[in-house]
Amino acid sequence: MPRYEYRCKSCGSTFELRRPMSQANAPTVCPKGHDDTVKLLSTVAVATSSSSSSASSAASSGPAPAGGGGCCGGGCCS
Repeated sequence: MPRYEYRCKSCGSTFELRRPMSQANAPTVCPKGHDDTVKLLSTVAVATSSSSSSASSAASSGPAPAGGGGCCGGGCCS
């Protein structure tokens, strides 16, 4: 179940809730009891590493294959 981050406009506290995606935008109450809250935009960082030998061998073997990688794995991006 995903975690969502919220901020209370009344007291300024930031808190997380685990809830189904179908309830991500449903109203929620902060831990101090205030109901004036907003859902914050969460970001995810993904890091990869590659060895210099694989990068140089790929460059020397010809052009890169088309349609791969990116944020969606190449399945739906053009």
